[in-house]
Amino acid sequence: MSINIKDTIKAIREMVPIIDPEDDYLTIAAAEEQMAMTHDARQKDLHEAHAKIKQLARVLEAARTSATRPSTIPSADEHAANMNDLDATRLSLAKAINDAEGALAGKEAELARLKEETRALESSDPAAEHDLDATALRLAMYKGFGFEPIVDKEGRITKMLVRAESGDVHCVTFDQHKSDYEYAQMLWRYASS
Repeated sequence: MSINIKDTIKAIREMVPIIDPEDDYLTIAAAEEQMAMTHDARQKDLHEAHAKIKQLARVLEAARTSATRPSTIPSADEHAANMNDLDATRLSLAKAINDAEGALAGKEAELARLKEETRALESSDPAAEHDLDATALRLAMYKGFGFEPIVDKEGRITKMLVRAESGDVHCVTFDQHKSDYEYAQMLWRYASS
């Protein structure tokens, strides 16, 4: 099949009124403008997406940091051991408090009993309850001072043993030759020697 040139030229001439280069140019220019606007919009979206990714990356890093246990906070095992120690301390303190409260209650009961005894003793008169021999008390006091009387068969004091502060023992005989004042002075002189 051979193409006739005349037919081809005729076909091209018939198509010339159909093909308008200005209309095609406007279509191409509009397409290029639309493509440039689309490219700009995509670049803007891409830039915004990068900004959001950076922001989200910072948030993610902050979340990682906050989720990581700081070195100042003990680990879960250390925390459990610490809690067990504190619990044991709490129990021992509770026992100590309980023991102290028991001791306090005992001391309060003893104090109440002692107060009652004190009231009873203050209201009683021990001298009235006993028949006291004043002579025996005086003799005990004299011995405490260092004087020991020696009595005869009738119960009269005939001699006095005096223990001096130095440890010496002196004997004073009562023979009625001196006054009571002189004997008292002599006894105190021996006692203080």
